[in-house]
Amino acid sequence: MLGTFQEEKKISRDLIKFFSNDSSFIISVAQTEQLPETKLTEVAFAGRSNVGKSSLLNAVTNRKSLAFTSKMPGRTQEINFFNLGGKLILVDLPGYGFAKASKSRITNWTSLVSSYLKYRRQLSRVFILIDSRHGLKANDHKTMKSIEEAALSFQVILTKCDKLKPDDLNKIHSLVKEKISIYTSAHPTIIATSAKNNHGINNLRFFISELI
Repeated sequence: MLGTFQEEKKISRDLIKFFSNDSSFIISVAQTEQLPETKLTEVAFAGRSNVGKSSLLNAVTNRKSLAFTSKMPGRTQEINFFNLGGKLILVDLPGYGFAKASKSRITNWTSLVSSYLKYRRQLSRVFILIDSRHGLKANDHKTMKSIEEAALSFQVILTKCDKLKPDDLNKIHSLVKEKISIYTSAHPTIIATSAKNNHGINNLRFFISELI
């Protein structure tokens, strides 16, 4: 079995430069009417509250504050759009699960995300972030089912992998891979990452670049 801490993919300097420059915030969307009109391919990042989506986006784009990071679960309460080099749109979806927000607020952004997944034609793939320390939860499966029903593909990213020993990480990798095998829309490769030490970031960049 391929170890979770697989060898970093060798990517070109041009590709590294592409992910390091010209990344900019576009808009925060609270209603479907606000979704930006663009013909660029989009990739979205989803996951439970406080799973590390914003930190991962900052690592991928080699920025410290492209996406706002917070230790408070549910800090991202709108859909945030970022332009990557004028060739790709990165989308930060609100975290699901525990969040310090009202029930009506959570209901509103859940409906917004559902509509976005169903009807956004330029959305090419959803990357689902899973905290490597906790594994898959019921709301992760709910999101995966919604993505599959929307005829989209998704790919799992394990986050905060620096918190685990290699053997433990390999175990959670195998367990997650087994559990997502029931979904036909799941990409077979699980990407292990750490925004803290940048492990797996080039691997993620490689898979994103394939969608451009």
